[in-house]
This record gives sequence, C-alpha cells and structure tokens, in this order.
Amino acid sequence: MNTLSTYSKEEKTEMLRRYRALIEVWHTRKDVTDIWMVRKAFRLAADAHKDMRRKSGEPYIFHPLEVATIAAGEIGLGRTSIICALLHDVVEDTEYRLSDIEAMFGEQIARIIDGLTKIDELVGEADIKSMQAENYRKILLTMSYDVRVILIKLADRLHNMRTLDSMPPVKQLKIASETSFLYAPLANRLGLYAVKSELDDLSMKYIEPAVYQSIRRKMAESREDREVRVNAFVSPVSNALKKMDVRFRVLNQDKTAHSIWQRMKEKEIPFEEIYDTFVVRFVIDCPIELEKIECWRVYATITQFYRPNNDRLRDWISLPKANGYESLHATVMSNSGKWIEVQIRTEKMEEIAEKGYAAYWKYKDSPNSESGLDEWLSKVRELLNTEDVSAIDFIDNFKLNLFSDEIFVFTPKGKMISLPVGSTALDFAYNIHSSIGNSCIGANVNHKLVPLNYSLKSGDQVEIITSKVQQPKEEWFDFVVTARAKSRLKEGIRDLRKSYKDMGRDKLEGWFKQLNMEPSKQNILHLIDIEEVSGIVDLYYFAAIDRISLAKVRAAFKEKPGTGILKYLTNPFSRSKPKEEADIVQQEKKDALIKPSLINQQMDEMNYTVSTCCNPIPGDEVVALYFPDEPLHIHRTNCPKARNLMSQYGNNIVKAKWKQKEDIAFLAGLKMTGIDSVGFLHRLTQIISIDIGLNIRSMQLESTGGVVELIITVYVKNSQQLKDMIASLRKIKEIRKVSRLERLSDADTAS
Repeated sequence: MNTLSTYSKEEKTEMLRRYRALIEVWHTRKDVTDIWMVRKAFRLAADAHKDMRRKSGEPYIFHPLEVATIAAGEIGLGRTSIICALLHDVVEDTEYRLSDIEAMFGEQIARIIDGLTKIDELVGEADIKSMQAENYRKILLTMSYDVRVILIKLADRLHNMRTLDSMPPVKQLKIASETSFLYAPLANRLGLYAVKSELDDLSMKYIEPAVYQSIRRKMAESREDREVRVNAFVSPVSNALKKMDVRFRVLNQDKTAHSIWQRMKEKEIPFEEIYDTFVVRFVIDCPIELEKIECWRVYATITQFYRPNNDRLRDWISLPKANGYESLHATVMSNSGKWIEVQIRTEKMEEIAEKGYAAYWKYKDSPNSESGLDEWLSKVRELLNTEDVSAIDFIDNFKLNLFSDEIFVFTPKGKMISLPVGSTALDFAYNIHSSIGNSCIGANVNHKLVPLNYSLKSGDQVEIITSKVQQPKEEWFDFVVTARAKSRLKEGIRDLRKSYKDMGRDKLEGWFKQLNMEPSKQNILHLIDIEEVSGIVDLYYFAAIDRISLAKVRAAFKEKPGTGILKYLTNPFSRSKPKEEADIVQQEKKDALIKPSLINQQMDEMNYTVSTCCNPIPGDEVVALYFPDEPLHIHRTNCPKARNLMSQYGNNIVKAKWKQKEDIAFLAGLKMTGIDSVGFLHRLTQIISIDIGLNIRSMQLESTGGVVELIITVYVKNSQQLKDMIASLRKIKEIRKVSRLERLSDADTAS
C-alpha cells in the first residue's frame, strides 16, 4: 500500500478497516485462493482509483468497498461477485480496459463488469432517444447471461442512494426517480425485500422530502406505544408456543415510510388511522420437511387468542411468489381493539426473504424448495432475446411483464400457469403455443364461454377454443398484455401477410401496367411512403385485400401544377388538423389560466406548460423537463409521470422553483367524504367563501345512503393556503375525509 501516496495515513487505515469488514461479512466459500483473488482485486481498485474522490470528498475506493460489502453481507454473494463489485467502476472511470481485467481475472468476471459499464454518453447520443433506457437495456441484456450483473448493480445503487446527500438537487431527483422506476422493482422481483424497501424509502426521501420526514417523525413519536402493544400481544402466544416445544423467535419490524405513505394514499386516510405501521414476525426453527406443518401450527396458536381477518390471510407457503418468497401473512384483532399484522415463516424462508436470489439457490435442491424463480428468469431471457423495439418500449414491456403482480390460472388438465395481472384469454392461448393463439376464437373459463379479451383472475381454469379459419388480427394488440403474446401475434401477422405476397405483387404490377408505369424500386418505395405502410410485405398484403386500389396508386403519382409529387401536399380536410388546433386552443386557455412564473439555474422565462397530470401550484416542489422544440414541462416532483420521465431522461431535468406573484390564482381540487345532513353544504361553502375568502370554481356532489361524496375546485394562491383550507374543513364534524385531487379533469382546467 506504500505506493498509494495520494491516500493519507487516516484514509489508508479506514480503507483497511473497510476491507476487513468486507472479509468478515463474506460467508460463502472462502478458501486461500478465494481470499487471494479478492485481495488482488482490492489492491487493483485502490490503485486505479487513487486519484479520484467522491462528491463528499472521501476517497473513491470507499464506494467499491461498500458495494462489495453489501453484495457479500446483505445479498449473500460470493467471490466472483465481490471481485466484480470491487472493480465495477475501474473500466468506466480509469485507464484500465476490459482486456486487462480478463487477463488478470478471467473472461467471466470481465463479461460481468462489461454489463455493469455504462454506454458511452458521448458516442451517438444524438441518435439515442434516452441514454438511461439504453443503459437499462444493456444491464438487463447482460442479466440473461449472468443474473449477478443486476445483483451487483443493485448493491451499487443502494450505496449510491445511501450517500446521495452530497449530490446536487437535480442529480438527486434523477437518481431517486430511476431507482423507484427500475431498481426497486428489480430488487423486489429478485426477492431482495430488505434492499427493495430501503431503495423505496431513500427514493421517497428525495422525491417527497416533506412527507418522508413527517412520517419518520410520527413513527418515532409512536414507537414507545407500539412496543407496549407488541409486548402485550406476543406474551400469551409465546407462552403457548414454548409449552408446545416450538423453537422460534419474534421480530417487531416497523414498516418503511414509503409503504406507510402508499397505504395512506390508497386508503385516503391520515397516518393516525393506519393500523399496520409495523409487523410482528414469528420465525420458526424447524426441519425443512416440517415447514408447512409448523407454520400452520403457529397460526392456529395465534388464532386461539386473537380473532383473524380471513380477508387478509395470504398463504405464500402453499403457492410461493415467483421470486421464491414464502410466508404466511395474517391480520388479527388484538385485545386493545387494534388490528395487528402477523407474518409466520421459517428460518429458511426468512433468509430467502432477506437475501432473495442468492439464498434461493442455497436451498434449491432441498425438499419442497420448488419456486417460480426459475420460470421468472426464463421469462426474463425470453423477453430479452425476442424484443426488437426501442429502448424505452423495451423497458416499458419489461416492467409490465416482469414487475407486475401475478395471477395463477389452470389448464383443463390442472397445470398451473402464472401470468401478469390483467392478462386475457388470448394471452393464455399464446402462452401455450403460437398456433393456438393465432387460431383462438374464444375460451371457456370455469366452463363459461368468454371472449378473447376477457381478463383472467387467479384460480380460473381456462380451455381455449380454436378454429381453422381464424387468423391473427391487428386489433388483438389492443388487449394482449404479455410480451410473449405480443411477439407471437406480431410474428403470426407477419407470416399471414407474407402468404399474400404473390397475389399482391401481381395486382400491383397490373395496376402499374394500366398506368403505363414501371414497377421499379423507386416507384414501389414512393407508394410505400404515400400509403404509410411499414414495408413491401404490408404493401403487397394491402393490395391483395384491396385496402390499396388502382385509384390510390393513380392518386399517389398524380402531379399538381406548381407542386410536383403529391407526397408534399397535405389534406386540409384531414381529421388531425382540427384536433391539433383544438388542442392548441385548449392548452392556451390552460396556460392563460394557471401560468406561473418560474426561474431556474439554466433557463429564464422560457416557454413552458403546467402539466395537468399533477396540477402543481406555488409552494409545491416542482421540476421542469426539457425536450427539443417543446416548451418546458412543469410537474410536481412526486408526480408518477414525472418520475418515469426523469428516470429515462435524466439529462433533461431542469430544477425549477416558483416566483411568487400575489395577483395570480391557481386552480386546485379537493375530494371529500362525509355524513349528509341539513345545512352541510351551507357550512362548507361558508368556510371556503366567507371565512377563508376563496373563490369556488366548480362543485360535484353525490349523496347515497346518508353518505355524501363531494369534489370541489377552488382558486388558491399557493399550497399553504390549500393546506389551511383542508385543516379548516376537517374541523367540520360531518366530514370524514378530505384529500387533494392530484389530477383535474379537462372540464375543470379549461377556461
């Protein structure tokens, strides 16, 4: 280490301390050769990064050391992964090449590191719509070769999120958004629940800082009360289990701010009404062959003391999740009158739940260890190897097919098939075989006839009905969900259209002959351009089925005085133009109504549009997104659409803030639920219009069975005024819930 002169004595000491911590948490095979190889990688990384510092000022080598420690200790990976984690930035940030890594550590490690290396942002960037999406695709493509690529990338991302405070705000938003968009769902899909939860929580810390800090503060204030409730709840159950000679331990685990906030939004209730801010977990130590029996014994014991909510029982032991997760989840009513969530699992299940994929393989050959993880990874490889779309569409398909929740359906012979939520009968047909999907005319679901677009539910038994005269149709793309179905449908349509090639070509050549024209390549390409078809296969097909006629061919080559070829003309009576003009007028109205003044560090007084998907008002944390030839798009930082855009177009983020103007009012919406009573509406409008002095724009009220639901839009100057109004409305005893509308209807936003 004496050659690393750029490190201070204290830094060298800290470096060695972190290296020893890495070796200590490394629990897989660790013989002399393994340790020697890891030490060699550490020395190479320390030397390669010796002149580099992180934004915080600390030596860069601390980062790969921490990534390797996460990979070894929190994910449970071994020698190869530790070496790759130590070297993951060497090729990207230093003079070392992949060939150097391969020479020193072998082809496998070099290939994994290549998968971890970003695409050069300076090469061909103008031709790439989203560099982030391209990098996601590269990582995922390498995952089809070795899943350790994504596991190391998750460790890298987790450490970056833990140290994000030192980055500028725009960079924080970019990294936090792509973390919640891709990396947290990936961690979840690979069974890394601890990593997934922390990534979600840290993303929220930077995307919604005020809400995050508020929930954390309330959790800290209520911790003592929770501990008292848990101790009282666990005591009788523990005593009973000890008498039954069950070996177990109890964990009281607080839920994350992110999961609590998701529940608050889903239920539209405040923090104080969330009962499941923590979970009580019983972890059983028993032989693998007795796992199911012991878990159900513990459940039976708990329900001897507390009444269960059967609607909340989740059996992930009989039917494990696709990532190998197994557990019994139950919710029971405690003696204090509060619902308490309980999880019951074994030590093996606990390790798989915490370390996911790595722990799954440890138990793979054990009895009863079959899991859907192999099937899921097979789906990953299938999707990666068949997609030929743009990087952004690729990522969208990946998220849709591999991150969504699952349903489990059955064939007529009882074989179980897992599909994404929302899958249709046609998805099921294509999942079985291309020919069955292409000839599908309907299905019997639970012995009842349903159409192709019928959405399946877990437990359905599906029998596909086919016909020899059926052919795949373009409109099927409107309701197929899975990547497999889309790919096989696309292939089926292409094969169908190819079968019309000779008929279509003969027709076209005949038409060209009637027009005294040659069916030359130039004329064919011009006709393809005019008819806006994807290629010659589609051109021949549309000619064969008479979608393209002699009249259309004649019109395509007709000249008009002073204009030349007709391709340069536009049809003033087309449907698109009036719609575009209407959209422009509508947008101008919206901008005139709620147009704020914004300043930012890069641009000043540019054209911009305030997004109606999240309806930002002064006081909200906002972000601007810049796209060429478009106005800046202004979103709230916690807007789901903005989060997805920031995750894919991170370089387009422009941090924006409000420039307050007292004479401008902004439209905001509220949704309320309450008890209908005489004078309720009068009291409501008096508070808003007279006591607070705000102008009501619109009101929609519906009363059913004594319960009133009300949507109201008002003009406010800033978010604080809106918060004050919500606080005042909650004081009306008839009102049970008040929440801000995230999105206003077009009718509300039009002037």
